[in-house]
Amino acid sequence: MVREALLQSESSHTLDPQDWDAIRAQGHRMLDDMIDYIANIRDRPVWQPIPDDVRARFRAELPRQASELGDVYREFTDFVVPYATGNVHPGFMGWVHGGGTAVGMLAEMLAAGLNANLGGRDHIPIEVERQVVEWTRQMLGFPNEASGIFVTGTSMANLMAVLVARTTALGQSVRQCGVEGAALTAYTSKAAHGCITKAMDIAGFGSDALRCIEVDRFHRIDVAALRCRIALDREAGLNPFLVVGSAGTVDIGAIDDLVALSALCREEGLWFHVDGAFGALGILSPVLAPRLAGLESADSIALDFHKWGQVPYDAGFLIVRDGQRHRDTFSSPAAYLRRETRGLSAGSPWPCDLGPDLSRGFRALKTWFTLKTFGTERLGAVITRTCALAGYLESRVLAEPRLELLAPVQLNIVCFRYRAADSNKVNGDIVMDIQESGIAAPSTTLLDGELAIRAAIVNHRTEARDIDALIAAVLEFGARRSASEDGAVPELEQSPPLAM
Repeated sequence: MVREALLQSESSHTLDPQDWDAIRAQGHRMLDDMIDYIANIRDRPVWQPIPDDVRARFRAELPRQASELGDVYREFTDFVVPYATGNVHPGFMGWVHGGGTAVGMLAEMLAAGLNANLGGRDHIPIEVERQVVEWTRQMLGFPNEASGIFVTGTSMANLMAVLVARTTALGQSVRQCGVEGAALTAYTSKAAHGCITKAMDIAGFGSDALRCIEVDRFHRIDVAALRCRIALDREAGLNPFLVVGSAGTVDIGAIDDLVALSALCREEGLWFHVDGAFGALGILSPVLAPRLAGLESADSIALDFHKWGQVPYDAGFLIVRDGQRHRDTFSSPAAYLRRETRGLSAGSPWPCDLGPDLSRGFRALKTWFTLKTFGTERLGAVITRTCALAGYLESRVLAEPRLELLAPVQLNIVCFRYRAADSNKVNGDIVMDIQESGIAAPSTTLLDGELAIRAAIVNHRTEARDIDALIAAVLEFGARRSASEDGAVPELEQSPPLAM
C-alpha cells in the first residue's frame, strides 16, 4: 500500500515542471527581459524611493499554496526590478559597486542550473575555481605554493586573513585553546575600511587590539608612526602580529606605501595583509600597476571581482602566499568528509579546507567567464578609464567656483562639496535630492569633519555625460537648497537633465 501510494503521488511531488515547453518559453521571456533591462538601463532612473504600498507587498504571509510562475514573475517585474539598488546604471556612483555584465549574468544562470556545491569532492566546477585561483596568482605575482578561495566579499576575506595571521603567530593549537592571554595587536590606518575592526572583533581579539595609525595628507598610512607604535606595544609587553595595508581606501581610494609596509613587516616578523577590495585589480591597468608595487610581497590579499572586475555580485576572493598556513587555519577533517584517492570523494585538498564554508556556490564560473570573454587587457582598460573619468570629474569641480574639492583624487573616487553656509546639511540634502531624482546616485562621507559628496566611478558603462549630469544636478539642487531658508526645496519648472 505504501509503495502504491508513493507511485501514485510521485508526479505531483516533484518540483520539475509538468510542461517543459511552457517553462522554456517563460525562461526565454525572462532572459530576454533581463537583457533588455541591461541594454536599456539609461531609460530608467538610477534609483527611486520604494512606495509604501510596494514595501507592504513584501510583508505578506508565508505562501502555503502554489502560484503560477508567470504570476510570480510579473510581481518581480512590477515590484522588484523598478526598486533595485541601481548599480547596473552608469549614473550609480555612490559606493564601490561594479556594474556587472550580460556575460556574468548568463554565467550565473548556468551555475544555477548545475547547482554545484563547491565545498569539496572531485568535480570540474572545483577545477574551474582552481583555474581562477591560478590566474589570480599570476596577476598578483604570488608564488606557486599560494592558495586562494572565493568568498562572499572582502569583508569575509579580511576576517579570514586575520585568522590565518593568528594561526601563524600562535600555532595551530590556538584553534583549540583560543587567544586568551596572547596579547596580540594588529595595525592599520585610520582610513582603512571598518571591516578590519569588525574582523578583529569577530576573531576574538577585540577591536581595541587594532591600532589605527595616522595618515598623511594623501590618506596613506604614516609608516614612521606605525613603526613607533609597534615599538611602544612591544615595550608594553604586547605581541604585534599583523599589519593591514590598503590598496584603495574606502573614502578616497588611497594606496598605502606597500613596499615600505612589506619591508617593515619583514623586519618585525609580522604578517602583511592587503585589503585590496577594489584597488588590487588595478594591477591589470598598465597606468595603475606601478602604484601597486609591493602588492606581490604581501602574505595575503583580499579583493572583490564584483567591483572593478565587473563580475555580478558576489565574488570576493582571498589569496594567501603560503598555502600550507592557509590550510592549517581552516582544515577540519571529519568522518563524513572522508577523502579518498578515487571516486567522487577524491580531489583533496577541498575548498572547505581553505575557509569556514562547506556549502559554497559556483562563484568562480561567472569570474571564469568574465576573464575568458573579456581578457585582462580589456578589463584593465576599463579600470584605467574609470580613473580617467574621475580625473574629468575633478577638473569639472576645480573649474566651478560653487564647488570645492575635499581630497586629492588618486584613483576613481572624487570627494567634493557645494559651497554653502551650512555646508554639511546642504550637501547631505543635495545627495538625497539627487538620489531621489533618479539622475545619479552619489553618496556621502566625512573628511576631517566635513561632509563630502562622494562619487565612486566603478561602472564600465559610465561616460563623461554621466559626470556632466551629476555636476548639473549638484549645482541645481545646491542652488535650490541654498536659496531656501527653511531647508525645503522650492519647486522648479525644470529639473536637472538626465544623462540619456
